[in-house]
Amino acid sequence: MANSIKKNEDYQKVYHSGKSFANKYLVMYAKKNELETGRLGISVSKKVGNSVVRHRIARLIRESYRLNESKFHSGWDIVVIARQGAKGRNYFEINSAMLHLAKLHRILCEVSD
Repeated sequence: MANSIKKNEDYQKVYHSGKSFANKYLVMYAKKNELETGRLGISVSKKVGNSVVRHRIARLIRESYRLNESKFHSGWDIVVIARQGAKGRNYFEINSAMLHLAKLHRILCEVSD
């Protein structure tokens, strides 16, 4: 599992100097870091729902990243922000949204099946 972004200053660096793309459910900021590994930060606002809803969305995002980690280029800080549309979505919808945004950022490895 990738390290997670924990410090506010690290989130701020990604917000201010990273690129962002969005879709119906998520917003993803990505910025190259100087580390060997990728780091994931997740933000789910209180506007999205109560703590049960917010934690569920965060778990779905984390699980999606964990299962697809081998497809992501290493050395990137990624911050994922859940939008209100993410409320009530299942794993497959969140996973699809994550991979869609990663493709837009061009941080997915070209995997040939």
